[in-house]
Amino acid sequence: MFGKKAQKPRRQVGHFDTLISRKTTVAGDVHFSGGLHVDGCIRGRVVAEEGSEAVLRLSEIGEIEGDIVAPHVIINGTVHGDVYASAHLELAAKASIHGNVYYTLIEMAMGAQVNGNLVHQSEPVGLLGQQASVQADSAPRSEAVTGPDIDGEKAE
Repeated sequence: MFGKKAQKPRRQVGHFDTLISRKTTVAGDVHFSGGLHVDGCIRGRVVAEEGSEAVLRLSEIGEIEGDIVAPHVIINGTVHGDVYASAHLELAAKASIHGNVYYTLIEMAMGAQVNGNLVHQSEPVGLLGQQASVQADSAPRSEAVTGPDIDGEKAE
């Protein structure tokens, strides 16, 4: 109206149902759905409900000592463990991850640190995908390898 263009509403990151405050330490695994905002410390795995659109946000004063498994992850604090983000991972300027990062889509601000591997996943990574890949990695391999023997001839 009056010559102004209609503005698209900004995409909201999500509604945070649960807050772990800065003076709180949780010892044990945390399972959640919806939104989880962490200003405190979690010593255990943080796992989103399978198939949900859950969002985990770790503030710059927050810390997680354990793996994270969630579709949407926003990190600006410290993580000591692996991060599995099946949909979207955002690493803000003060993010510090000491572990491997498995992602489908990643945004990384200048200053963010990852002390581990960045592994792009073409398919969503969740609890089932994670367990399947661990089982595949630990399965015995029975490939025959042949190479030259000492005399330079091929071994049979």
